[in-house]
Amino acid sequence: MAKKLPATNVVVVGLGWAGSIIAKELADEGLSVMGFERGAWRDTASDFNIASVTDELRYVIRQELMLRTRQNTCTMRNKPSETALPMRTWGSFHPGNGTGGAGNHWAGITFRFQPEEFHLKSHLTERYGKESIEGLTLQDWGTTWEEMEPHYDAFDRVAGISGKAGNINGTLIEGGNPFEGARSKEYPNPPTKQTYAPTLFAEAARNMGYKPFPVPSALASQGYTNQYGVTMGPCTFCGFCTNYGCANYSKASAIVNVLPALVRMPNFTAKTHCEVLEVTKDSTGKRATGIIYVDANGEKWEQPADIVVVAAFTFENVRLMLLSGIGQPYDPLSNTGTTGRNYAYQTANSVRMFFDDKNFNPFIGGGAIGMGIDEFNNDNFDHSGLGFVGGGSTRVTPIGAAPINSRPVPPGTPKWGAEWKKATVQYYANSMSIGCEASNYSARGNYLSLDPNYTDPHGRPLLRITFDFTDNDLRMAQYVTDKTAEIAKAMNPKMMFASPRKGPWSNTSYQSSHVVGGFIMGADPATSSVNKHLQVWDVPNLFVVGASAFPQNPGYNPTGTVGALAFKAAHAIRTYYLKRPGEMISV
Repeated sequence: MAKKLPATNVVVVGLGWAGSIIAKELADEGLSVMGFERGAWRDTASDFNIASVTDELRYVIRQELMLRTRQNTCTMRNKPSETALPMRTWGSFHPGNGTGGAGNHWAGITFRFQPEEFHLKSHLTERYGKESIEGLTLQDWGTTWEEMEPHYDAFDRVAGISGKAGNINGTLIEGGNPFEGARSKEYPNPPTKQTYAPTLFAEAARNMGYKPFPVPSALASQGYTNQYGVTMGPCTFCGFCTNYGCANYSKASAIVNVLPALVRMPNFTAKTHCEVLEVTKDSTGKRATGIIYVDANGEKWEQPADIVVVAAFTFENVRLMLLSGIGQPYDPLSNTGTTGRNYAYQTANSVRMFFDDKNFNPFIGGGAIGMGIDEFNNDNFDHSGLGFVGGGSTRVTPIGAAPINSRPVPPGTPKWGAEWKKATVQYYANSMSIGCEASNYSARGNYLSLDPNYTDPHGRPLLRITFDFTDNDLRMAQYVTDKTAEIAKAMNPKMMFASPRKGPWSNTSYQSSHVVGGFIMGADPATSSVNKHLQVWDVPNLFVVGASAFPQNPGYNPTGTVGALAFKAAHAIRTYYLKRPGEMISV
């Protein structure tokens, strides 16, 4: 039996970007807030000290910042007819662990979704006809760009995003992304400086008639203090960024930009090494009463609360809802139920180039330093007759070529020995890649559920992922990779190798941690789990916030939108819910 504790106003599950933002905003409202984190407390000065953080073996090979699979993992299969097997190591994606979550080891690329993404099903149906999305389960979000933009702006300012606006209040701005939605103001920081590879790419793209722009970056281009009074230092291009914490307070994260202010507040308490097992409900099932969690000693506790916010990584958001009996589990055969519905991923494509006459100094870089184009992203180009919908963000972002994994050699090179060593020396500094991170549109057979065969150390079923890339995504991947290869060819490399995404999906290599869906937003409770305020249908004091709310994934990184949704949910609670607790869909 769990020991019952005194009640608090708000419980927040997960202290990554979403949970930390909501906790801070609600604490600012004067509420007593308790934040729960499965992993350890992380702090820049002690965990990511400059003397120890640049350790590729520790952070990339041994994945120190990732969730331990012995704590919790997922099972995976490509289709419902298969038996899912557990992931023993993280390959395809990297769930984070500890305060800050996956935001500690992210790259920092921070796009806003385009306006039509929030009504994608309606947009594509109106433009191309309903047959254009046949076989897909696309949905509108139940919200609009106009409702999202102020919350995007709030996240840009808390994270100190560096970039160049392309559209301010409907006026196009030279040098920015001409395809972005109208923003209310310029980025809080100017773009970061560019290294050689993205500069070369931008020049080639510009000569072909495209409009390159600096990739919006959560790496501070200068000293910056956000609205919470927390200060960032400028990025030093150290090259140890993606998969690492930042020793310089330059890469925005919850532990850099939010938690230092939040922990000073007397009405906030953080509980680490505490795994939440269940969201509890009253006898009607229409009200959340709190959570059950287990602490580091293995003791179970019940923490009652007036408001429960679940803001963990996508997988744990969905799993916790399934374990807590929130919503009806999705059934792909009948296409009914909402919990687990519309799981989606990302479709990664690239073109690798080798030169004889270039030196890119690839050890210099950062996760979100680069240049991109959007001409072949989302619905920025005419899809008529192409046989697919969707697209990708084409960009060069040299993250920093660390010595263990960064050994680019042409295909066919021996895996070891004298020839491999010779090729490593020859091409380490002379190689670059153009990436195209593309959309993944939800389909009926891609979903999340509880596994009937495997359990975690607490005896709870693991989350089961049923997923594969659709024909739509594979046709799109080939198209955008061909377009990327045209730019690569114009750069006149000695050799180039295009790698469009092929099926099936597997866990053998890293693709991205951009897993979304499973507890999605919408305007209809028959096909969505939360309303536009991230409030659970029929359980109005429960909010589930994160990329789990995305009905599908466009060709952009998700974190900026996760941050915007966190501000959106917090705003709704502060502005509407606290004044009149209950369903808020009418406001």
